[in-house]
Amino acid sequence: MTLLYTEVEEELRASVRDLLADRCGSDAVLKRIESDTPYDMELWKTLAREIGVAGLLVPEEYGGAGASAREAAVVLEELGRAVAPVPFLTSAVLATKALLEVGEEDLIQELASGETTAALVVPLAASPYRPPRETVTVGEDGTLSGEVRGVAGADVADVLLVPVDSALYQVEAEHARIEVVPSLDLTRPVATVTFSGAPGEVLGHFERREVLAFGAGLLASEQLGVAEWCLDTTLAYIKERHQFARPIGSFQAIKHRMADLWLDVVRARAAARNAADLLAAPSAPAPDHLAPSGTSGAAGADAELAAAVAGSWCSEVALHVAEESVQLHGGIGMTWEHPVHLYLKRAKASEIALGTPGAHREAVAELADLPAPA
Repeated sequence: MTLLYTEVEEELRASVRDLLADRCGSDAVLKRIESDTPYDMELWKTLAREIGVAGLLVPEEYGGAGASAREAAVVLEELGRAVAPVPFLTSAVLATKALLEVGEEDLIQELASGETTAALVVPLAASPYRPPRETVTVGEDGTLSGEVRGVAGADVADVLLVPVDSALYQVEAEHARIEVVPSLDLTRPVATVTFSGAPGEVLGHFERREVLAFGAGLLASEQLGVAEWCLDTTLAYIKERHQFARPIGSFQAIKHRMADLWLDVVRARAAARNAADLLAAPSAPAPDHLAPSGTSGAAGADAELAAAVAGSWCSEVALHVAEESVQLHGGIGMTWEHPVHLYLKRAKASEIALGTPGAHREAVAELADLPAPA
């Protein structure tokens, strides 16, 4: 195991960062969230088709890059640094992982090429560790009915992947009613998805916990990117802002706060990289016609533990660093024009995404077989 970034990962990071710097600056993001189309689908098409991020987790024989969770984590770090309004987490991570788990071939190729976008129809706040509250049912004729709230990425998805009991169904988005609802995170809208006799195709057996834990482990890398941007931007600001004829960054109290934040971010990077590395590890054999990278067996238990550790730590660090960034920016940090509020909102919304910090800590105790408190 190595937590250091490989040369390939650094090259991927540079490609994504350069594109985001050119097309996804803070002014562009602020302008987009004030429009009726928060997601930047043109940017997503460029990321998916020219850089190939949509197919990172897809095997090469199905048109993907044959990469691993490590490379996906690097992309998420950069997307977090830019709070980029693109459906990478929802389509290229969660939906793709779900399709790999059920061994689907045709749709996974469409997702890898960037021609199609999919969304896993579960609440963004769904926990990997708690049984789902089933709100969608399958009729005798095979159609789906019900409602799922707080679904991320559904409003820009061409295909919806709907878990019902232990099966995964594919539903064309045009057969569902998708209503975008107010969200704290303006760069990642959520929607209520309603099915009323929608025709669905069953794809196979679906392990909900494994897919959501995988997503939570990689979400930590996005949270790391958010924290890194807030730390770097705040450091630059306190070097430039003068008070009493000296930079405010020279004040001892500010130095101590920044040192604490730096340590938190370093620890977050270690936790996120550890989770990505273990999630990228090979696992038990998959179906003969498709070989997904799952998390079964002993390696899977280690990966789930690492994902829970990263989820519990990185979510709180991202929020804390974002809050400190707003405070240390002073009055300008409270304005709409400064982008720091976008990072604070992303951090706060992500704190409860795919499991709260408390739920992750409970999972750590269970997975590590820690004794219950007396």
